[in-house]
Amino acid sequence: MLEVPARFKLVSRTVTDANHNVLKEVSNAVTGTLRALNSPEAGSLGMTEVAHPECLAQIDRLVGSSSLQGSEALCKLLQYLAHHTLNSPANHLKEYQIATQVLGRPTDFDPQSDSCVRVQVGRLRTKLTEYYNSAGALDSILVDLPKGRYALSFERRITASEAAPLPVVETPSAAAPLKLRWKLAATGSLLLIIGLCVALWMQNRALKRQLAPWSYSPSISALWSGLLSSNLQTDIITEDDAFLLVQNISHETFGFNDYLNHTYIGQMQAQNFSPEIHDALHLIALKNLGRATEVRMAQRILALDPIGNHFALYNAREYMPSLLTQDNVVLLGGPLSNPWVQLFENKLNFTEAPYSDHVSPVTNHSPVKGEQAVYIPTESVSYCVVASLPNPGHRGKILLIQGTSSESTEAGLDFILSEEQLSGLLNRFNTKQFPYFEVLLKTSQVTATPLTTTIEASRTYPDLR
Repeated sequence: MLEVPARFKLVSRTVTDANHNVLKEVSNAVTGTLRALNSPEAGSLGMTEVAHPECLAQIDRLVGSSSLQGSEALCKLLQYLAHHTLNSPANHLKEYQIATQVLGRPTDFDPQSDSCVRVQVGRLRTKLTEYYNSAGALDSILVDLPKGRYALSFERRITASEAAPLPVVETPSAAAPLKLRWKLAATGSLLLIIGLCVALWMQNRALKRQLAPWSYSPSISALWSGLLSSNLQTDIITEDDAFLLVQNISHETFGFNDYLNHTYIGQMQAQNFSPEIHDALHLIALKNLGRATEVRMAQRILALDPIGNHFALYNAREYMPSLLTQDNVVLLGGPLSNPWVQLFENKLNFTEAPYSDHVSPVTNHSPVKGEQAVYIPTESVSYCVVASLPNPGHRGKILLIQGTSSESTEAGLDFILSEEQLSGLLNRFNTKQFPYFEVLLKTSQVTATPLTTTIEASRTYPDLR
């Protein structure tokens, strides 16, 4: 089992240290809040202007974050928008400029027929929200991409310690009426109590956003709370790329039992291959290989639980059947790269078929009106099946994210970490809580970069127990 990075465990210490400082910040927090509410600029409470170097430093932080790592197109777009916003704010960007200068579109680009700019800008906006709901929950600089224009906004949070100090209140003389002294004392006590509540609320809200970022997004919470709020551990099982490579080279496919018992290695040796191929297959089969895409996906899921109390990370070859019945499980990848998926194919309506000329079609076992019986991926289109099912022990949940390519699997994860997409799925199901379900996603892509993800078909299983 791979250990959860120690940095996630440091967050719990932050909670204690931060709350020790709350009482020191109470009076400042009250005064700052009251002054801001009475100021003409109350609409921008808690925000001040940010210097250019600080803006660029925050852009670098975003580009290096797990939310944007591996998405070169979005990083390039973010840097381009930042440069233009800071250096040419009066020159409003057009879709044509972004398409030809950032996305590599030809000079005859037509925004009316090609929505790539709007799609990528929408994806970037989602990634920014995802970042500030997780790793960037306490960042001092907020970067936003407001709808309706192609320009960034940079704002600074004002912390309680930066607010203005309390004004000096003159103590009434002994000759002042007793009633007046009581009123002043009561007012001061009330302000102190209000300040304490405000400061605690601000501090704990920020810390809760860091410790449980998913809880602030209702649709994401509706899906992930069952995995993160239960007493069960949630196992993330990544793909076994060595097993997939062996099958691709040998042009053979092996079932789950062959994989679990390692009998597929003997079956390969029995094939009529040259000694060199035999040696290569045997060497590959013993390796524990992985791709950067899988690492990024695992990091993004782990970021939902920064303290690391709920998640355990496994490669498919390390996992054990006994854990499958007692834990929640997140399965990444298709049945050939992650054979544990094969155990649930009899419960799915949409299943990925074995490779045929390096194409892995998705079979729709019970098509309804308007659906295809088979969905065949191409160079520009791929598919992903996302499913929520009970685990075999009926104590926990299984969440499957299996794409016909690594890009579509990552697009499937994007989908279930997107408040907008999950909200649309709940509307499609006409419910506020997720039943057990499966959904077939179609992803269009250019040069291995997913551009759009749409729902092709779905099923719900409200009676499944």
